Amino acid sequence: MTTKRMMVAAATLVVAAGAASAQTLKAEIPFTFRTGETVMAAGTYRIGWIYRQSGQAMFRLGSEDGHNAVLLVPKASGDPRKTWLEANKPVLSFECGVSRCALVGLWTGPDTPAYVLPRPKLGRDEPASVAMVAMRPDKAD
Repeated sequence: MTTKRMMVAAATLVVAAGAASAQTLKAEIPFTFRTGETVMAAGTYRIGWIYRQSGQAMFRLGSEDGHNAVLLVPKASGDPRKTWLEANKPVLSFECGVSRCALVGLWTGPDTPAYVLPRPKLGRDEPASVAMVAMRPDKAD
């Protein structure tokens, strides 16, 4: 088995084991978006909290129909935005350019840091806007 296949298999086991024990949040994302190199269609998504043994936070983002899922590995964490704290609701943050939106951050709620996700670069003079999507606890948990 190649190293790449072994890494994918290990990541799959981590995702499966972690997803079963983590609280899951749900979000209705009304637009197509990118996360890393993956394009995700508008729809309902579940976001599950996962940890590696090192304590590095990871999240599983999967479509409600189960057909699409990605592993989100934050590149940094920090204090949530003041507006997020005031709203007191978990949130996904997107950076939108002329032709696409990308998932760039998430906050799972009180007493947790906000996480920054890797983002694709916008065009040199491309204007950007920010879109927020609230998350809620998934009752299927």
